[in-house]
Amino acid sequence: MMRTRPLKVALLGCGVVGSEVARIMTTHADDLTARIGAPVELAGVAVRRPDKVREGIAPELVTTDATALVKRGDIDVVIEVIGGIEPARGLITTAFEHGASVVSANKALLAQDGAALHAVAEQHDKDLYYEAAVAGAIPLIRPLRESLAGDKINRVMGIVNGTTNFILDAMDSTGAGYQEALDEATALGYAEADPTADVEGFDAAAKAAILAGIAFHTRVRLDDVYREGMTEVTAADFASAKEMGCTIKLLAICERAEDGGSVTARVHPAMIPLSHPLASVRGAYNAVFVESDAAGQLMFYGPGAGGSPTASAVLGDLVAVCRNRLSGATGPGESAYAALPVSPMGDVVTRYHISLDVADKPGVLAQVATVFAEHGVSIDTVRQSGKDGEASLVVVTHRASDAALTGTVEALRKLDTVRGVASIMRVEGE
Repeated sequence: MMRTRPLKVALLGCGVVGSEVARIMTTHADDLTARIGAPVELAGVAVRRPDKVREGIAPELVTTDATALVKRGDIDVVIEVIGGIEPARGLITTAFEHGASVVSANKALLAQDGAALHAVAEQHDKDLYYEAAVAGAIPLIRPLRESLAGDKINRVMGIVNGTTNFILDAMDSTGAGYQEALDEATALGYAEADPTADVEGFDAAAKAAILAGIAFHTRVRLDDVYREGMTEVTAADFASAKEMGCTIKLLAICERAEDGGSVTARVHPAMIPLSHPLASVRGAYNAVFVESDAAGQLMFYGPGAGGSPTASAVLGDLVAVCRNRLSGATGPGESAYAALPVSPMGDVVTRYHISLDVADKPGVLAQVATVFAEHGVSIDTVRQSGKDGEASLVVVTHRASDAALTGTVEALRKLDTVRGVASIMRVEGE
């Protein structure tokens, strides 16, 4: 039986995403009603600039007092799309305390304080949903915590930032340098005026923390995620990658240790073989590759940002939360029962591509190989070229720990015949 009394929704933020959420709620009202089992009503919109014209939103719904809006007591669901830590954290907590469930797209807050927010939601028997916090429109959070809940996930590896993928794809396809590709991304609207959060990996690291926590049933905070940006990636790195049959992507990698006793979460540029599905992800698209015991290998692909894609994820959560509201139930909350330790980056084992500037004279290769052997790092291939007394030496290793590789590089820098370390790149996906 259809309920006639509407479920009331408060919207916090009305920027690119918030305005699209409000538009879809209005234009798809009949469909949403049919899918939920009751009408949904936009009961208030909290903004910072009340005088701005917002098409399709009645002026009387607009307020600058977000706290008063979430405290009303008749709000069923609060949608938070303002981002940042505060005031979002306080507003979400207040919403739970005053009887509302919450749908959020706030990756930074969830990566930092997700456990605390889940605890408050559970205390008040309310939902906290956040599909839109990772990879935009791509259904990822719900499959990980519901569809794969009966499986054991071993690895989640993906491209979770469209800006960086656009830049790296442009460098790969055109031979452009980093700055040139960044300028193109900015001109086309793919990069912010200040792209630091994207290109230095902060955005991807927050998403990695969320994904690792869900995949491994372990609390993983932003501070637990190793982060390395992509601003030092050069056209020469892409040339080396192509010689290996690879390309370069900024990857978020969350994986369980081989013995199952710990997990790691990291974000950094990496070479991946062209045969890997992630290598074909172009432009500003996102993709996440999941490996589990029973399901095997799965890949989720689609637009990872933008008003409409992100709003799609928000509205999907809204439907789920409203259905729960009508049935008197709540969906899955935090699952952190495994409580696995998060290992430091030094314990991570992978392959490496190291480019060295060396003196072009006999014995150099032997010296370099000796240093690798002394640190327990096995060499897979070596390529040397040079003239006029200077040479380039490219070494690709077998799998080694990050700590062992770091020690190796420190020792190499002390050799008189090594002029410098041109680049170090991890090799993933093999």
